[in-house]
Amino acid sequence: MKENKPNRARLGAVTSAVGIICNIALAAAKITVGVLFGLVSVMADGFNNLSDCGSSVVSLVSFYIAEKPADREHPYGHRRFEYIAAMITGFLVLFLAVELFRSSIDKIITGELSHPSVVVYSVLAVSVTVKTAMFVFYRVMAKKLNADALKAAATDSLCDCIATTAVIIALVVLQFTGVPADGYMGIAVGLFIVWQGFKILLDAGSKLLGQAPDGELLDKIKATVSEADGVLGIHDLRVYSYGQGVYFASVHVEMDAATPAMQSHAVLDGLEHKIKSELNVSLTAHLDPIDLQDLEARELESKVRAAVGELDGSFNLHDFRLVRGVKNKAIFDLEVPFSCKIKDDELRRAAEDIVRGLGEYSAIVNVERQ
Repeated sequence: MKENKPNRARLGAVTSAVGIICNIALAAAKITVGVLFGLVSVMADGFNNLSDCGSSVVSLVSFYIAEKPADREHPYGHRRFEYIAAMITGFLVLFLAVELFRSSIDKIITGELSHPSVVVYSVLAVSVTVKTAMFVFYRVMAKKLNADALKAAATDSLCDCIATTAVIIALVVLQFTGVPADGYMGIAVGLFIVWQGFKILLDAGSKLLGQAPDGELLDKIKATVSEADGVLGIHDLRVYSYGQGVYFASVHVEMDAATPAMQSHAVLDGLEHKIKSELNVSLTAHLDPIDLQDLEARELESKVRAAVGELDGSFNLHDFRLVRGVKNKAIFDLEVPFSCKIKDDELRRAAEDIVRGLGEYSAIVNVERQ
């Protein structure tokens, strides 16, 4: 299904703007209370909210940049900038953790004592409530817009909510026991925030590197192509993501070599348009003609396929053809999973031995990891 790009950018901008306003309000309240009552931990929590404004600004900017159309320097568009925005937010979360570690250790060493009041508890309670609401809001909008920058902002809000709750618990412990627990609580919360920050970075980094596409999308493409008239089989399906909602794909389609070229082309052309219309994927389909009249080649392929399957049930082969000459030569691609520990050279030699064992044949085998 195609998405409304202007509407997506507008909703993303509104969501980020709401985050900026909420964080500024919380920061102003906490810093004011912290100064008035001499509570360094509350002031630090307020400055943390100011830093959160930075992540909201990053999200806001990312939506406008991501929606820019393709140009000469970026022919596939700018959608991947959202992943960069998510990584920036991840680094901001880690920066928060470092600052929290630093202030917590200082409190443990100096034995600093604070003097909380009802006003302080009220401000912190409102902060937890607002941050919880922001977390839910970001999560809902991130799912609606499929935006990694907002997913990262949701995680950031959750970390803030937990950090502020920790401040409240530490102040309660201090008030009723006299034990300065905020420093130790800060270290515990810092460890949680580090974990969340690394999760954001790993997820965004994986997508920038070229994460495997969604299995459901692959299945839909396979089903659509396989059901087309005259299609005997497909292989080498590759899907490339250039950001949320921007997909390019290529696939090899096997068809009867006896079918007129113009007819085969019409089928592939129709498939490309259908995939674009129904799945919003720009597909390039490559024709692999299969000579169904070459009975010797078909019989040899069947035997090789069976023997390869005995080596490992997850192995497959495609692009099989028999080139005749002084010595008949079988040429094909051997498809193995990434999880296979056997080296490509060993797999190639095993496949060549299989072909030689079936008669006066040699083989050229290309090993593909799928």
